[in-house]
Amino acid sequence: MSRLQADAPADLWVPVTGSLGFRGRRHRKAAIGMLLSQANNAVGVAQRPGGGAFAWILSQAAPLLMRRAAGRVLVWVWKSDPELLVVMAQLQEATPQARTARAMMPMEYDDTESFPNPFLGVGEKLAMPLPSDPRTPPFATYTWDTGSHFVTVTAVCSDRERFGTVVGAVDAVARTVRVVDDLKVGEVPTVLRIKPA
Repeated sequence: MSRLQADAPADLWVPVTGSLGFRGRRHRKAAIGMLLSQANNAVGVAQRPGGGAFAWILSQAAPLLMRRAAGRVLVWVWKSDPELLVVMAQLQEATPQARTARAMMPMEYDDTESFPNPFLGVGEKLAMPLPSDPRTPPFATYTWDTGSHFVTVTAVCSDRERFGTVVGAVDAVARTVRVVDDLKVGEVPTVLRIKPA
């Protein structure tokens, strides 16, 4: 089964994936609270009373949900300010429906630049420090097409002014993302993987 691996420096990032119980709960809650707040802003909904409790519930459930994803989803938050930046890496099967959805993305998503990764080859990076809709938070997304899967890294920042100061650290993590396969003893992979030049 294919899954993701990445190297996120522990002095900059707190992993949400695999952090059960009390471990990392403050960072999880802050990150989920930020994402909920950004989602509310995007649809023009005021913050509701008790939103902190909902963020706490989600923060407790998130690691279990990601464990069920079996390595297909990795999430980190910015260690010094977890409400500032959340990064998620995702492995998705490249079905015809997924390819169609990618082809139908808005025109602004065509403004990408090449982004090399030593494990996945050259992919695409889209950085949106100032999205056209002021309610949309700044974000960056990185995508690689391996043929059988899409590998996507998405970073969402809560502060437009600080986005430029942290996107370099996101680039560094995105360059370490790789797909690994769990092979049983005696199993022969059906795909020959050639390391990009």
